[in-house]
Amino acid sequence: MKSAVVYWSKTGFVKKYAEWIAEELTADLVEGDKVSLEKLTDYDSLVFGGSLYAVGINGAEFIKKALKDEKFSEKKIAIFATGASSPLPEVIEEVKNNNFSEDEQKLFKFFYLRGGFDYNMLGIKDKILMKMMKWQLERKKKKGEELNEEEKGLLEAFDEPVDFTKKENIEELIEYVK
Repeated sequence: MKSAVVYWSKTGFVKKYAEWIAEELTADLVEGDKVSLEKLTDYDSLVFGGSLYAVGINGAEFIKKALKDEKFSEKKIAIFATGASSPLPEVIEEVKNNNFSEDEQKLFKFFYLRGGFDYNMLGIKDKILMKMMKWQLERKKKKGEELNEEEKGLLEAFDEPVDFTKKENIEELIEYVK
């Protein structure tokens, strides 16, 4: 079976997972910004991966085009997203539902792979957005409101990057594609 792993990574966590997945599947590894749908038609299985921003998946528009294209209807498709949040079922459902319709979700299997957070790796736009979030969390804390563990961890990650990637996190995805 000929496989390709297509990924969109801004801070390196998606790329790390994509490399591990490609290695395990003996698949071609392709940056999402450097590929066209036409180049993917020869593959039997496709793995798409992107990082989360709010609850949007980087690369989702490209992936949605592939899901709508008849040439991909018989292919095995896996999609993964990475974020710093814990892989809670409600978070995973929110990500799937905010990025893909019910009909689109029938065409692939979705995986959430916990990534990390490194403020220094962000572009200027993302840094501004994250600074705003940090400001809101600090304001909440000053008001005496209790921060949950995720919020506390995010505040700490601004000073010290966190990396939750583990190769074992890809096992279920690998099993699905094989």
